Amino acid sequence: MPGFVSVQNPPQTPPLPVFIPEDPTRRNEYSNGGNANKTPSGPSPSNSRVPAKKAPEKAPTDQSSLENPDLGPFLLKVARDTMASGENPNKALDYALRASKSFEKSSGPGLELVVSLQVVAAIYCSLRQFEEAVSVLERSIDVPDPENGSDHALAKFSGYMQLGDTYSVLGKLDKSISCYGSALKIQIEVLGGSDPRVAETCRYLAEAHVQAMQFDEAESFCKKTLEIHREHTAPASLEEAADRRLMALICEAKEDYESALEHLVLASMSMIANGQDNEIAAIDVSIGNIYLSLCRFDEAIFSYQKALTVFKSTRGDNHPSVASVYIRLADLYYKTGKLRESKSYCENALRILAKPAPGATNEEIASGLTEISTIYEAINEPEEALRLLQKAVQLLEDTPGQHSTIAGIEAQMGVMFYIIGRYGEARNSFESARAKLHSTGEKKSAFFGIVLNQMGLACVQLYKVDEAARLFEEARDILEQECGSFHMDTIGVYSNLAATYDAMGRVEDAIKILEYILKVREEKLGTANPEVEDEKKRLAKLLREVGRNRNRKGKSLENLLDSNSHRTKEGTKRRSGFRFKT
Repeated sequence: MPGFVSVQNPPQTPPLPVFIPEDPTRRNEYSNGGNANKTPSGPSPSNSRVPAKKAPEKAPTDQSSLENPDLGPFLLKVARDTMASGENPNKALDYALRASKSFEKSSGPGLELVVSLQVVAAIYCSLRQFEEAVSVLERSIDVPDPENGSDHALAKFSGYMQLGDTYSVLGKLDKSISCYGSALKIQIEVLGGSDPRVAETCRYLAEAHVQAMQFDEAESFCKKTLEIHREHTAPASLEEAADRRLMALICEAKEDYESALEHLVLASMSMIANGQDNEIAAIDVSIGNIYLSLCRFDEAIFSYQKALTVFKSTRGDNHPSVASVYIRLADLYYKTGKLRESKSYCENALRILAKPAPGATNEEIASGLTEISTIYEAINEPEEALRLLQKAVQLLEDTPGQHSTIAGIEAQMGVMFYIIGRYGEARNSFESARAKLHSTGEKKSAFFGIVLNQMGLACVQLYKVDEAARLFEEARDILEQECGSFHMDTIGVYSNLAATYDAMGRVEDAIKILEYILKVREEKLGTANPEVEDEKKRLAKLLREVGRNRNRKGKSLENLLDSNSHRTKEGTKRRSGFRFKT
């Protein structure tokens, strides 16, 4: 009988931070020659309160006065002043809404209306009313007509970028990427393809594709960014260093470690030239990660220790960056078989994350807890790993833009529940992860397919064989599309599906799948490989049974699971198929 197997998920990358635009018109910096990194002068919907508070002027309340052409600019100014004072964002929203109505009545669709709508959307975002912000921004995009000049075109560009940011916070990466792409087309039409401001938009797209684990597309946009910056900036510039760090991240995700190392070394040289010690230390950590992937352990330790020394001296012993280096060292010592040292570094990191230095974010702490959990899982302490994952989810529950990250953690929790035999809770964790991934537009990603496969395994253990079959079928369709029919992850799902079909009495379907699996394994691994021999025996057994009685009932699910119980138990001693590196 074919047995149930887990498949490896595609490499996870740290989720990139997403910020609400600090000013709804900040994207117009790309049109006036300003620096995209410059601090905006307008109010921020998500920043801390401005120290110097100024009481906003009192706005008139007579609705009939909305047609006064002077009222709109006044109301917009009052809305901004109210937001800057930090006193009452709801009152600021009211002023901004009335300003937009005034512009619409007094001057009709125009740039002033667009600006006011973008201010309204920014205030909605500050109030975490993101769906309302989306609706307003979609309207703001419909107002300007690029044929009326560059001002209209760049106003539309600004709206698309702000809408992309908002979708990103909602976790809807596919819509976010689409908005950024539309903005880039408008910007190129107005500014040309080699303008430095175009490079900033290309970088936005590259980061968004990384977050969506679309690494080929990310690499293409990052290369374009690097080309433009090399053309317009001095050698070893900070812009080029940032581009190379992003390119290294992409190369690492694609397992092109030598290229990643080259980009990191060049980025480090740029940072040294600019005296950026903390950034040099961060790059040293990344270099250590590449050395670890290449099994160059002594060089990895040297890079980590360099970074650790700098972080301790500049940020303090209890900073999360210190904990992150401890986690990397713990992983290294686990991989070299030094489990005592590995656990000691994990404990050091946990002490820091329990009482971090002021300014540490929930995202940083949750990321550290998730990484430590994978090490505890690897050293066969699944209960402790599960406890850390649950704590990480609690930290991120109320944080906008973390839907995909929470889904990943919940999927890993499902694996832990499965390992310790709590199959009902495992299924519930996978179901929650599936719902979140579906809502964020990742229902066709390879990772989504892997979650479905793992959920199917939990259903098998609960004797919900029909549900398991549906999940395996959906996982198969997704992985065929994303990875191809010959990928080992896809083959693993085929094997699960064949076992399920046989348990349901669909022997002919099971035989057909097993014949395909055998053919692929022979081509990939050779006929003498032990896995190929195992598949031959399974297929021969099924064929003999069919030859004896074609109308026989499928092997019972209980017998199917019992026959594979030894294999399942052995598999739990190793790291599971899920890896969440945040």
